[in-house]
Amino acid sequence: MSRLVTIYGGSGFIGRYIARRMSRRGWRVRVAVRNTNDAGFVRTYGVVGQVVPVFCNILDDASVAAAMHDSDAVVNCVGILSEWRSNRFDAIQAEGAGRIARIAAEQGIPRMVHISAIGADPESRSDYARTKAMGEEAVLRHMPDTVILRPSLVFGPEDRLFNRFATMSRLSPVLPIAGGKSRFQPVYVDDVAAAAEKGAIGEAGAGIYELGGPEVTTFRELMERMLTIIRRRRMIVNLPFWLGRVIAAGLSVLQWVSFGLFRNDTLTFDQLRNLARDNVVGEGSNSLRTLGIRPTPMQAVLPEYLWRFRRGGQYADLHASTRDQLSG
Repeated sequence: MSRLVTIYGGSGFIGRYIARRMSRRGWRVRVAVRNTNDAGFVRTYGVVGQVVPVFCNILDDASVAAAMHDSDAVVNCVGILSEWRSNRFDAIQAEGAGRIARIAAEQGIPRMVHISAIGADPESRSDYARTKAMGEEAVLRHMPDTVILRPSLVFGPEDRLFNRFATMSRLSPVLPIAGGKSRFQPVYVDDVAAAAEKGAIGEAGAGIYELGGPEVTTFRELMERMLTIIRRRRMIVNLPFWLGRVIAAGLSVLQWVSFGLFRNDTLTFDQLRNLARDNVVGEGSNSLRTLGIRPTPMQAVLPEYLWRFRRGGQYADLHASTRDQLSG
């Protein structure tokens, strides 16, 4: 019987790419999620019965243990960018990660991969970065041979960055951003999945790997590149952080007074703290190249999914050619 991997959060942005890669390797894949109805699409990644979504609540020991039973490897992709109702940074990114590792050790599972983030720091003022570091510590305490992956900003067809701002560009002549001068090293989602695959199958040594693409660029430059690809002219306004905090406060109040009908995942105080810091691979760190993976440049991927935000969408080039002919 083929080997089995359990991927916690396997229907999410990064997790689905890992699930697809592991199924192509011939592994059976168990995708542990909160809502199996929303994760049904992962079944198409393999032959019938190869990839199966299963219910799991990472806040519950019995649920976590049942999901990983008889697994040969475990991958934890669970993380949140903003707190919502019972989903708190400490519970999900620190306690949840530690719970998965502890139960994996109890069950004698030989390999674990944990998705963290560049900037994880136990002393950080950001709850996101602080709990990412706490999660790493908890994982290593129980599974010291874990492969920990710390990606920078992750891009791909389902990302929440380029798609969100491209959508905004359709509606507004202005793109407001915070942290426009902060530097990022965007990494392609399937490169992160390739690194996780190597960890799960035993081709990556234990340790921390910081994952970034071949380019280091500012947030403002990322927006300029996105606008060039979608062929729209918009004014990019870099908000001072004091104004960003005012906006974040207003959105948080709106979430509170609406009793949660409005969810503020647009801009929070914690996100502002992260945007104030560079997010690049540290000098001398283990990286994609350490794993033998050649980082994918943004230009090779972004046009493949951002074209739909152009005027005319897939017919934009045809329309432009027709205009040139008529004007000539």
